[in-house]
Amino acid sequence: MSYMKDAALTIRIDRELERHLDSAAERTGRSRSDIARDALRRRLAVLQLDEARRQVMPYAEAEGYLTDEDVFRDEP
Repeated sequence: MSYMKDAALTIRIDRELERHLDSAAERTGRSRSDIARDALRRRLAVLQLDEARRQVMPYAEAEGYLTDEDVFRDEP
């Protein structure tokens, strides 16, 4: 059991994004906050993968891996 309260985040969104968010919430039966949390989690995961890729690329390039196809080509 966690004794820490959830953090609150206030953001400003334009009306078009708000309409899309409201529509998605209504279609899925999820809250706007739940959809926003999910989107933030996904975006942060993509950023983490992008950073890992940037760190690995010099080593991969040195081994001749220049594209994703190069990686799959050598897959066992």
